[in-house]
Amino acid sequence: MISTVVWGTGNVGRAAIRAVDAHPALKLTNVIVNNPDKVGRDAGHLAGLDAELGVAATDDIEAVLAASPGAVVYAASGDIRPDDALADICRAIRAGAVVVSPALYPLYDPTNAPAELRDPVLAAIAEGGGSMFASGVDPGWGNDVLPLLLSGLGSTVDVIRCQEIFDYSTYDQPDSVRYLVGMGQPMDYLPPMIAPTIPTMVWGGQIRMMARALGVELEEIRETLDRRALDETVSTKTMGEFEAGTQGAVRFEVQGIVDGEPRIVVEHVTRIHPTCATDWPMPPDGDGAHRVIIEGRPRIEVSVECTDEDGSRSAGGNATAVGRLVSAIDWLVAAEPGIYDALDVPLRPAVGKLGKR
Repeated sequence: MISTVVWGTGNVGRAAIRAVDAHPALKLTNVIVNNPDKVGRDAGHLAGLDAELGVAATDDIEAVLAASPGAVVYAASGDIRPDDALADICRAIRAGAVVVSPALYPLYDPTNAPAELRDPVLAAIAEGGGSMFASGVDPGWGNDVLPLLLSGLGSTVDVIRCQEIFDYSTYDQPDSVRYLVGMGQPMDYLPPMIAPTIPTMVWGGQIRMMARALGVELEEIRETLDRRALDETVSTKTMGEFEAGTQGAVRFEVQGIVDGEPRIVVEHVTRIHPTCATDWPMPPDGDGAHRVIIEGRPRIEVSVECTDEDGSRSAGGNATAVGRLVSAIDWLVAAEPGIYDALDVPLRPAVGKLGKR
Protein backbone atom coordinates (compact mmCIF):
# COMPACT_ATOMS: atom_id res chain seq x y z
CA MET A 1 0.00 0.00 0.00
CA ILE A 2 1.33 3.42 -0.98
CA SER A 3 0.97 5.97 1.83
CA THR A 4 -0.85 8.92 0.31
CA VAL A 5 -1.52 12.44 1.52
CA VAL A 6 -4.30 14.71 0.27
CA TRP A 7 -3.27 18.36 0.54
CA GLY A 8 -6.35 20.60 0.47
CA THR A 9 -10.02 19.79 1.04
CA GLY A 10 -11.92 22.10 -1.29
CA ASN A 11 -13.78 21.08 -4.45
CA VAL A 12 -10.89 18.92 -5.66
CA GLY A 13 -9.67 17.77 -2.26
CA ARG A 14 -13.03 16.29 -1.27
CA ALA A 15 -13.02 14.14 -4.39
CA ALA A 16 -9.35 13.26 -3.83
CA ILE A 17 -10.03 11.86 -0.35
CA ARG A 18 -12.80 9.68 -1.75
CA ALA A 19 -10.63 8.49 -4.66
CA VAL A 20 -7.62 7.63 -2.50
CA ASP A 21 -9.82 5.78 -0.01
CA ALA A 22 -11.33 3.74 -2.87
CA HIS A 23 -8.03 2.85 -4.56
CA PRO A 24 -6.86 -0.68 -3.71
CA ALA A 25 -3.15 0.22 -3.93
CA LEU A 26 -3.28 3.38 -1.80
CA LYS A 27 -3.63 4.12 1.90
CA LEU A 28 -4.79 7.56 3.02
CA THR A 29 -2.39 8.53 5.81
CA ASN A 30 -2.82 12.29 6.19
CA VAL A 31 -4.96 15.21 5.08
CA ILE A 32 -3.45 18.70 5.13
CA VAL A 33 -5.75 21.69 5.63
CA ASN A 34 -5.24 25.44 5.80
CA ASN A 35 -8.46 26.37 7.60
CA PRO A 36 -7.95 26.04 11.39
CA ASP A 37 -11.62 25.09 11.75
CA LYS A 38 -10.91 21.87 9.83
CA VAL A 39 -7.94 20.76 11.94
CA GLY A 40 -8.78 17.57 13.82
CA ARG A 41 -11.85 16.75 11.74
CA ASP A 42 -12.06 13.27 10.25
CA ALA A 43 -11.20 12.99 6.56
CA GLY A 44 -14.41 11.10 5.84
CA HIS A 45 -16.52 13.96 7.11
CA LEU A 46 -14.49 16.51 5.11
CA ALA A 47 -15.01 14.41 1.98
CA GLY A 48 -18.76 14.13 2.47
CA LEU A 49 -18.64 10.41 3.18
CA ASP A 50 -21.07 8.72 5.55
CA ALA A 51 -18.27 7.01 7.47
CA GLU A 52 -15.19 8.11 9.35
CA LEU A 53 -11.84 7.13 7.82
CA GLY A 54 -9.80 7.39 11.02
CA VAL A 55 -7.55 10.13 9.57
CA ALA A 56 -7.67 13.52 11.32
CA ALA A 57 -6.89 16.62 9.28
CA THR A 58 -3.78 18.57 10.23
CA ASP A 59 -2.05 21.82 9.35
CA ASP A 60 1.40 20.53 10.37
CA ILE A 61 2.95 20.25 6.90
CA GLU A 62 6.45 19.65 8.22
CA ALA A 63 5.40 16.66 10.29
CA VAL A 64 3.41 15.12 7.42
CA LEU A 65 6.30 15.38 4.95
CA ALA A 66 8.84 14.23 7.56
CA ALA A 67 7.00 10.88 7.57
CA SER A 68 8.10 10.41 3.92
CA PRO A 69 4.73 9.69 2.26
CA GLY A 70 4.84 7.80 -1.01
CA ALA A 71 2.47 10.21 -2.75
CA VAL A 72 0.80 13.59 -2.35
CA VAL A 73 -2.37 14.66 -4.12
CA TYR A 74 -1.91 18.41 -4.18
CA ALA A 75 -5.50 19.67 -4.35
CA ALA A 76 -5.00 23.29 -3.31
CA SER A 77 -5.66 25.90 -5.99
CA GLY A 78 -2.84 27.43 -7.97
CA ASP A 79 -4.96 29.87 -9.99
CA ILE A 80 -4.41 32.91 -7.77
CA ARG A 81 -1.39 31.65 -5.77
CA PRO A 82 0.92 30.00 -8.33
CA ASP A 83 4.13 30.79 -6.46
CA ASP A 84 2.84 29.27 -3.23
CA ALA A 85 1.51 26.21 -5.07
CA LEU A 86 4.86 25.67 -6.80
CA ALA A 87 6.71 25.99 -3.48
CA ASP A 88 4.36 23.47 -1.84
CA ILE A 89 4.70 20.97 -4.68
CA CYS A 90 8.49 21.23 -4.71
CA ARG A 91 8.56 20.78 -0.94
CA ALA A 92 6.63 17.52 -1.26
CA ILE A 93 8.84 16.28 -4.10
CA ARG A 94 11.98 17.03 -2.09
CA ALA A 95 10.49 14.82 0.61
CA GLY A 96 10.60 11.99 -1.93
CA ALA A 97 6.89 11.92 -2.79
CA VAL A 98 5.20 11.39 -6.12
CA VAL A 99 3.02 14.50 -6.54
CA VAL A 100 -0.10 14.62 -8.69
CA SER A 101 -2.04 17.86 -9.05
CA PRO A 102 -4.40 19.86 -11.26
CA ALA A 103 -2.67 23.09 -10.18
CA LEU A 104 -0.21 25.03 -12.38
CA TYR A 105 -1.51 24.61 -15.93
CA PRO A 106 1.83 25.19 -17.71
CA LEU A 107 3.18 22.01 -16.08
CA TYR A 108 0.55 19.95 -17.94
CA ASP A 109 3.02 20.19 -20.84
CA PRO A 110 6.36 20.16 -18.99
CA THR A 111 8.33 19.92 -22.25
CA ASN A 112 7.36 23.51 -23.07
CA ALA A 113 6.72 24.86 -19.56
CA PRO A 114 8.48 28.11 -18.64
CA ALA A 115 11.87 27.57 -17.02
CA GLU A 116 10.74 29.42 -13.89
CA LEU A 117 8.21 26.65 -13.30
CA ARG A 118 10.00 23.62 -14.69
CA ASP A 119 13.47 24.19 -13.24
CA PRO A 120 12.45 24.29 -9.55
CA VAL A 121 10.54 21.02 -10.03
CA LEU A 122 13.51 19.38 -11.73
CA ALA A 123 15.79 20.60 -8.91
CA ALA A 124 13.41 19.16 -6.31
CA ILE A 125 13.36 15.83 -8.17
CA ALA A 126 17.16 15.74 -8.28
CA GLU A 127 17.28 16.42 -4.54
CA GLY A 128 14.48 14.19 -3.28
CA GLY A 129 13.81 11.64 -5.98
CA GLY A 130 10.07 12.29 -6.27
CA SER A 131 8.00 12.79 -9.41
CA MET A 132 5.36 15.15 -10.79
CA PHE A 133 2.27 14.67 -12.97
CA ALA A 134 -0.15 17.55 -13.52
CA SER A 135 -3.47 17.08 -15.28
CA GLY A 136 -7.16 17.85 -15.05
CA VAL A 137 -10.34 17.79 -17.16
CA ASP A 138 -10.10 20.80 -19.48
CA PRO A 139 -7.21 21.34 -19.65
CA GLY A 140 -6.73 17.62 -19.08
CA TRP A 141 -8.23 14.37 -20.34
CA GLY A 142 -10.88 16.31 -22.30
CA ASN A 143 -8.18 17.60 -24.63
CA ASP A 144 -5.42 15.03 -24.52
CA VAL A 145 -6.14 11.31 -24.02
CA LEU A 146 -9.82 11.37 -25.08
CA PRO A 147 -9.45 13.20 -28.44
CA LEU A 148 -6.28 11.29 -29.26
CA LEU A 149 -8.01 7.97 -28.60
CA LEU A 150 -10.96 8.98 -30.78
CA SER A 151 -8.69 10.21 -33.58
CA GLY A 152 -7.39 6.65 -33.92
CA LEU A 153 -10.87 5.45 -34.85
CA GLY A 154 -10.95 7.45 -38.09
CA SER A 155 -9.58 6.87 -41.56
CA THR A 156 -8.86 10.55 -42.09
CA VAL A 157 -8.80 13.48 -39.65
CA ASP A 158 -9.32 17.07 -40.76
CA VAL A 159 -9.96 18.87 -37.46
CA ILE A 160 -9.96 17.88 -33.80
CA ARG A 161 -12.26 20.10 -31.74
CA CYS A 162 -12.49 19.81 -27.95
CA GLN A 163 -15.32 21.72 -26.30
CA GLU A 164 -16.22 22.54 -22.74
CA ILE A 165 -19.81 23.85 -22.59
CA PHE A 166 -20.87 24.84 -19.09
CA ASP A 167 -23.25 26.87 -16.98
CA TYR A 168 -20.78 28.45 -14.56
CA SER A 169 -23.43 29.29 -11.99
CA THR A 170 -22.98 25.65 -10.92
CA TYR A 171 -19.26 26.15 -10.28
CA ASP A 172 -18.61 26.40 -6.55
CA GLN A 173 -16.03 29.20 -6.81
CA PRO A 174 -17.91 32.53 -6.88
CA ASP A 175 -14.81 34.74 -6.90
CA SER A 176 -13.29 32.86 -9.84
CA VAL A 177 -16.55 33.02 -11.79
CA ARG A 178 -17.18 36.72 -11.13
CA TYR A 179 -13.64 38.07 -11.34
CA LEU A 180 -11.33 35.60 -13.13
CA VAL A 181 -13.96 34.76 -15.78
CA GLY A 182 -15.82 38.06 -15.45
CA MET A 183 -19.45 36.95 -15.18
CA GLY A 184 -21.65 39.81 -13.98
CA GLN A 185 -18.95 42.40 -14.66
CA PRO A 186 -19.35 45.41 -17.01
CA MET A 187 -18.52 44.63 -20.62
CA ASP A 188 -15.51 46.96 -20.48
CA TYR A 189 -14.00 44.82 -17.70
CA LEU A 190 -11.26 42.52 -19.03
CA PRO A 191 -11.40 39.21 -17.14
CA PRO A 192 -7.90 37.87 -16.35
CA MET A 193 -8.75 34.34 -17.56
CA ILE A 194 -9.50 35.51 -21.11
CA ALA A 195 -6.98 38.34 -21.41
CA PRO A 196 -4.71 38.01 -24.48
CA THR A 197 -2.14 35.16 -24.18
CA ILE A 198 -3.75 33.71 -21.01
CA PRO A 199 -5.86 31.08 -22.84
CA THR A 200 -2.71 29.96 -24.65
CA MET A 201 -0.86 29.77 -21.34
CA VAL A 202 -3.61 27.53 -19.95
CA TRP A 203 -4.55 25.42 -23.00
CA GLY A 204 -1.59 25.83 -25.35
CA GLY A 205 0.17 22.89 -23.74
CA GLN A 206 -2.76 20.65 -24.63
CA ILE A 207 -2.58 21.80 -28.26
CA ARG A 208 1.16 21.11 -28.36
CA MET A 209 0.77 17.67 -26.78
CA MET A 210 -1.90 16.65 -29.27
CA ALA A 211 0.23 17.89 -32.15
CA ARG A 212 3.19 15.93 -30.83
CA ALA A 213 1.11 12.76 -30.52
CA LEU A 214 -0.32 13.22 -34.02
CA GLY A 215 3.11 13.83 -35.54
CA VAL A 216 2.32 17.26 -36.98
CA GLU A 217 4.19 20.55 -36.82
CA LEU A 218 2.37 23.54 -35.37
CA GLU A 219 2.94 26.81 -37.21
CA GLU A 220 1.44 28.90 -34.42
CA ILE A 221 -1.25 29.04 -31.76
CA ARG A 222 -4.04 31.59 -32.18
CA GLU A 223 -6.81 32.81 -29.91
CA THR A 224 -10.34 33.99 -30.65
CA LEU A 225 -12.77 35.61 -28.21
CA ASP A 226 -16.45 36.53 -28.17
CA ARG A 227 -18.47 37.87 -25.21
CA ARG A 228 -22.18 38.45 -24.72
CA ALA A 229 -24.08 40.64 -22.29
CA LEU A 230 -27.19 39.52 -20.45
CA ASP A 231 -30.38 40.84 -22.05
CA GLU A 232 -32.11 40.85 -18.67
CA THR A 233 -31.21 40.40 -15.01
CA VAL A 234 -31.09 36.72 -14.04
CA SER A 235 -31.14 34.95 -10.70
CA THR A 236 -29.08 31.83 -10.01
CA LYS A 237 -29.48 29.28 -7.23
CA THR A 238 -25.88 29.40 -6.06
CA MET A 239 -24.52 32.86 -6.90
CA GLY A 240 -27.40 35.28 -6.67
CA GLU A 241 -28.24 37.86 -9.30
CA PHE A 242 -26.40 38.92 -12.42
CA GLU A 243 -27.57 42.23 -13.85
CA ALA A 244 -28.73 42.98 -17.38
CA GLY A 245 -25.99 44.48 -19.53
CA THR A 246 -23.17 42.70 -17.69
CA GLN A 247 -21.20 39.79 -19.09
CA GLY A 248 -23.36 36.67 -19.28
CA ALA A 249 -21.44 34.41 -21.65
CA VAL A 250 -17.94 33.90 -23.04
CA ARG A 251 -16.80 31.91 -26.03
CA PHE A 252 -13.16 31.50 -26.96
CA GLU A 253 -10.92 29.20 -28.95
CA VAL A 254 -7.28 28.23 -28.70
CA GLN A 255 -6.32 27.08 -32.19
CA GLY A 256 -3.36 25.00 -33.29
CA ILE A 257 -2.53 26.06 -36.84
CA VAL A 258 -1.31 23.38 -39.25
CA ASP A 259 -0.80 24.17 -42.95
CA GLY A 260 -2.43 27.54 -42.40
CA GLU A 261 -5.66 26.16 -40.96
CA PRO A 262 -7.01 25.63 -37.41
CA ARG A 263 -6.67 21.85 -37.13
CA ILE A 264 -6.46 21.29 -33.35
CA VAL A 265 -8.93 23.46 -31.45
CA VAL A 266 -9.88 23.84 -27.80
CA GLU A 267 -13.14 25.76 -27.49
CA HIS A 268 -14.91 27.00 -24.36
CA VAL A 269 -18.52 28.10 -24.24
CA THR A 270 -19.29 29.42 -20.77
CA ARG A 271 -22.58 30.91 -19.57
CA ILE A 272 -23.91 32.17 -16.27
CA HIS A 273 -27.49 31.37 -17.35
CA PRO A 274 -28.86 29.16 -20.14
CA THR A 275 -30.86 32.06 -21.62
CA CYS A 276 -27.69 33.88 -22.70
CA ALA A 277 -26.12 33.30 -26.15
CA THR A 278 -28.52 30.51 -27.06
CA ASP A 279 -27.18 30.49 -30.63
CA TRP A 280 -23.83 29.20 -29.35
CA PRO A 281 -23.26 25.45 -28.81
CA MET A 282 -25.35 24.00 -25.99
CA PRO A 283 -24.80 20.88 -23.87
CA PRO A 284 -26.95 17.85 -24.75
CA ASP A 285 -28.83 18.44 -21.49
CA GLY A 286 -28.26 19.74 -17.98
CA ASP A 287 -25.63 22.20 -16.87
CA GLY A 288 -22.68 21.17 -18.98
CA ALA A 289 -20.62 18.63 -20.86
CA HIS A 290 -17.26 18.00 -22.44
CA ARG A 291 -17.44 17.21 -26.13
CA VAL A 292 -14.91 16.01 -28.68
CA ILE A 293 -15.62 16.33 -32.41
CA ILE A 294 -13.37 14.64 -34.95
CA GLU A 295 -14.08 16.18 -38.34
CA GLY A 296 -12.99 13.66 -40.93
CA ARG A 297 -14.08 10.32 -42.25
CA PRO A 298 -16.01 9.16 -40.38
CA ARG A 299 -17.14 12.20 -38.41
CA ILE A 300 -17.03 11.31 -34.71
CA GLU A 301 -18.72 13.19 -31.88
CA VAL A 302 -18.63 12.18 -28.23
CA SER A 303 -20.11 14.10 -25.29
CA VAL A 304 -19.16 13.24 -21.72
CA GLU A 305 -21.46 14.26 -18.86
CA CYS A 306 -20.24 13.60 -15.32
CA THR A 307 -22.13 14.08 -12.07
CA ASP A 308 -21.22 13.80 -8.39
CA GLU A 309 -22.22 15.31 -5.05
CA ASP A 310 -26.00 15.30 -5.55
CA GLY A 311 -25.93 15.54 -9.32
CA SER A 312 -23.50 18.45 -9.79
CA ARG A 313 -21.81 18.48 -13.20
CA SER A 314 -18.97 20.64 -11.84
CA ALA A 315 -18.36 18.18 -9.00
CA GLY A 316 -18.50 15.35 -11.53
CA GLY A 317 -15.80 17.02 -13.61
CA ASN A 318 -13.61 17.51 -10.55
CA ALA A 319 -14.04 13.85 -9.67
CA THR A 320 -12.85 12.71 -13.10
CA ALA A 321 -9.78 14.95 -12.90
CA VAL A 322 -9.00 13.42 -9.52
CA GLY A 323 -9.66 9.92 -10.85
CA ARG A 324 -7.10 10.44 -13.62
CA LEU A 325 -4.49 11.69 -11.16
CA VAL A 326 -5.05 9.21 -8.34
CA SER A 327 -5.12 6.27 -10.74
CA ALA A 328 -1.67 7.32 -11.96
CA ILE A 329 0.00 7.19 -8.55
CA ASP A 330 1.03 3.54 -8.48
CA TRP A 331 2.35 3.80 -12.06
CA LEU A 332 4.39 6.87 -11.12
CA VAL A 333 5.78 5.20 -8.00
CA ALA A 334 7.05 2.34 -10.16
CA ALA A 335 8.54 4.69 -12.78
CA GLU A 336 11.83 6.59 -12.65
CA PRO A 337 11.75 10.01 -10.94
CA GLY A 338 10.80 12.79 -13.35
CA ILE A 339 8.14 15.16 -14.66
CA TYR A 340 5.52 13.31 -16.67
CA ASP A 341 2.70 14.40 -18.98
CA ALA A 342 -0.51 12.83 -20.23
CA LEU A 343 1.26 11.16 -23.17
CA ASP A 344 3.57 9.37 -20.73
CA VAL A 345 1.07 8.25 -18.11
CA PRO A 346 -1.36 5.57 -19.30
CA LEU A 347 -5.07 5.79 -18.59
CA ARG A 348 -5.83 2.32 -17.25
CA PRO A 349 -8.91 0.30 -16.34
CA ALA A 350 -10.25 0.62 -12.78
CA VAL A 351 -8.62 -2.60 -11.61
CA GLY A 352 -9.90 -3.77 -8.23
CA LYS A 353 -12.70 -1.17 -8.06
CA LEU A 354 -15.63 -2.79 -9.85
CA GLY A 355 -18.51 -3.16 -7.40
CA LYS A 356 -16.45 -1.81 -4.51
CA ARG A 357 -17.64 0.93 -2.15
